[in-house]
Amino acid sequence: MLGAAHKPGAMPLRPLGLGDIYDAAFRVIRFNPKATVGSAVLVATVAMSLPIIVTGILTASTNLTIAETGSTDDSLVGFLGAFGSLGVGLVLFAFGNLLVTGMIAHVVAAAAIGRRLSLGEAWAATHGKRWRLVGLSLLIGFGFMLAIALYVLIFALVVTTAPTGAVVAFGIITVPALIVLMIWAWIRLAYLPVPALMLEDVGVIGALQRCYTLTRQQFWRTFGIALLTMVLVGVATNILTFPITLVGQVGALAVDARYSVLVLIISQAVAQVIAAAFSTPFSSAVTSLQYVDQRMRKEAYDVELMRQAGLTG
Repeated sequence: MLGAAHKPGAMPLRPLGLGDIYDAAFRVIRFNPKATVGSAVLVATVAMSLPIIVTGILTASTNLTIAETGSTDDSLVGFLGAFGSLGVGLVLFAFGNLLVTGMIAHVVAAAAIGRRLSLGEAWAATHGKRWRLVGLSLLIGFGFMLAIALYVLIFALVVTTAPTGAVVAFGIITVPALIVLMIWAWIRLAYLPVPALMLEDVGVIGALQRCYTLTRQQFWRTFGIALLTMVLVGVATNILTFPITLVGQVGALAVDARYSVLVLIISQAVAQVIAAAFSTPFSSAVTSLQYVDQRMRKEAYDVELMRQAGLTG
């Protein structure tokens, strides 16, 4: 009875082990499929509809085949339009996926105390934080790109000014160091700020600071769970999407050459939707659960959750 009293929702209100986190992630998804899987599929479907529609129009109005003697201007325009629209669709998907991640943070927090948020309620819960979430994502992305660009610049200067032996030594020392720095920054600054931003009264910089605070002395544990989750999601996603992409490639060869690009685009779009149905809800739920876990370990957040669930006075 004591265990049941301290598990009003999808997870026990105590520090979570790896099994607890994964079990709770699946429980959250089963408990609230519309606001998790449903939102991810909706975003992916809308975003991936764009390249299908554009490619369908181009297939009907231009020549999307490549002649044996070379490409025509018409076919080049068609290819640029088709695959350019796929790129735009992926950007839109990334933007929408970011918002879904923010919604799932609220879904997890509600599921922890036994509440089920509707899709509309999960979306409404992100009100006032959506543009901050976009800003946070852009800031993190810019930071990583800036670090890589600075390293490339320094490496180029070394290559142009130093002897070969020094260049080799510089690469052997600094490339692993850069990788370690990127991993450290990922965990300490970029892994938990989204749920912090969504669930606390903080801004973009405050969310980064909260991530840094919550992962202090918890780096290896956080990194291990994050890496394992990334590997598991990658393997599962490849298993789910491989048949679709294979059918698309075979179909592109089997149909009339005029429709080959359309078949490829459709297969890529469908594969993206299927991948999103699993990868986004599970990965986002695990990240949010790690955030909750760290707060329970460091800030007695379990007591606050029990109060919200009505288990304490």
